[in-house]
Amino acid sequence: MTHTARRMFELLEPICLVTYFADECNEELATLGHRTYWDGYFASRAAPLGRVPAQVVHAAFYSFAEGEAARHIPSAWETIPPEASVTARERGSAASVRRILGDELADSPGLVRAADLTTKAATSAPTEGRVMYAGMRTLAVPADPVARLWHSATMLREHRGDGHVAALVGARIGGTEAHVLSALAQGIHPPESFGRIHHLPKKRLAAVMDGLRERGLVNADGRFTDTGRETQRRIEALTDELAAPPYDALSPAEFDELVAALEPITATLVAAGSR
Repeated sequence: MTHTARRMFELLEPICLVTYFADECNEELATLGHRTYWDGYFASRAAPLGRVPAQVVHAAFYSFAEGEAARHIPSAWETIPPEASVTARERGSAASVRRILGDELADSPGLVRAADLTTKAATSAPTEGRVMYAGMRTLAVPADPVARLWHSATMLREHRGDGHVAALVGARIGGTEAHVLSALAQGIHPPESFGRIHHLPKKRLAAVMDGLRERGLVNADGRFTDTGRETQRRIEALTDELAAPPYDALSPAEFDELVAALEPITATLVAAGSR
């Protein structure tokens, strides 16, 4: 099942990435009145949790540095209801998927079937211990097939993310540390130059790197040790294992049908860079 979860991650992630890479979602959120990309990001992604304080968003998102959530939550909700933000996020993301795919593929029977099977998986997993996924499960599933495909892919992304957080916590890897390991796994060096953390104070990054060296996960040059590489491998393997339960709802034939239906959709989105 870990292979199943990894394959589905590869197929579904490009669908989800339109939310962050394409223009339509950001434009919809800006039209609502969100001043910056990050105001819209935090307001719309956290919206399914309800009007929780920044500390809860920080804990659920996990990978952001201390204080980053508090710069946007709850201020981003003061004049714009969370419900409006999450609706704008869905509307803009679905518009991006449709634009990139074109009407022929977006209106195809294959996409409708992909949306149906993805939704079956996305609405079938237990919610216990899955804060972000549980929040997404409270939202109505869209009727439009393109929006339904994006929505269900995003539910599965949050389900996987919750499991990834659990794997990181179990390995005693903090959010910033996780970005360092991810950067090294992608061949980025120095890892402090990674786009998700390069803006953090140099003193903070230096402390993170020193901590990883003390644990034997990176060497003096800031590269993986064998222990660090194996730690990263175990985290990813456990993430795949924890991401597998939604697909238990699909028969082997349905899973094969879903993969076949998603392949041309994903290929088109990948070719466009999900933009």
